[in-house]
Amino acid sequence: MKVCIPRKKEEWQKRAVGAALVVLVLLTAASAAADTRPTLLVMGDSLSAAHNIEQDAGWVNLLRQRLDDRARVVNASISGETSSGAAARLPELLEQHAPELVALELGGNDGLRGLPPDELYANLAQMIEQSRAADARVLLLGIDIPPNYGEAYRDAFTRVYPRLAADYQVALLPFLLDTIALDESLMQDDGIHPTAQAQPRVLDNVWPVLQPLLKAAEH
Repeated sequence: MKVCIPRKKEEWQKRAVGAALVVLVLLTAASAAADTRPTLLVMGDSLSAAHNIEQDAGWVNLLRQRLDDRARVVNASISGETSSGAAARLPELLEQHAPELVALELGGNDGLRGLPPDELYANLAQMIEQSRAADARVLLLGIDIPPNYGEAYRDAFTRVYPRLAADYQVALLPFLLDTIALDESLMQDDGIHPTAQAQPRVLDNVWPVLQPLLKAAEH
């Protein structure tokens, strides 16, 4: 009899642990099912990754605060990111987060490296197609480059965004830093990245285009 007690105790402990795991799985599944908020995935570069400022001050985090928990915001932006790098990362992120919305803020680093505009178009088009295949709406956030890159290249570069918007019928903000980029008081010393004080203005640029997409995703 004494020999059997430890075995029974051990069996009881295994059953208790198993039952606890089942409860945990059920609670996790119930929590996931209860979270019906739409998910917004932001794929960007340093302009969306709060470069050289506090993360909480970045426009994506300010958006998260403005939404007040009405949507889940996943910021997958990386400083230095290119359109090809983001395109390579996107499939896994779509599978992981299943977003209803994808905001693409890319191209700045491509432009600074002199990437042919047609290649930028192809990379962003690939991301739009990947997002749509995952049943996500897309918002394009357009970027400009400094005029010293030449008028012809700059024009071809900036035309990529309206071309994509027209070809794929996606929402477009033509220039993320509109009313900001030419105001030295709102730009960091590098002349490329907006200051912390400018981030609410960046969000105000994005909000009118993003808000209708969010409303549609809530239904």
